[in-house]
Amino acid sequence: MVDKLDEADKLIDELIEDKSPEEIVGEGGLLAALTKRVYGHALEGEMTHHLGYPLKSPLGKNSGNSRNGKTTKTVKTDTVDVSL
Repeated sequence: MVDKLDEADKLIDELIEDKSPEEIVGEGGLLAALTKRVYGHALEGEMTHHLGYPLKSPLGKNSGNSRNGKTTKTVKTDTVDVSL
């Protein structure tokens, strides 16, 4: 069985290959993009759990508790504010 950390390390190596430090950790770099996607997926999971049905599911249609659009959100972390 492949260790999950080994898999993660391989993915990270692929993502940062041939990238400058600025492209990785600079403003608008890879780290910022990954952070934004992780928070976005986490918030979507929270919404799915809260509503009891996944995105684009017909279960929520006209249920009185349906998804009705998105607005921009900002998650404030210890290091950076992430707009979603």
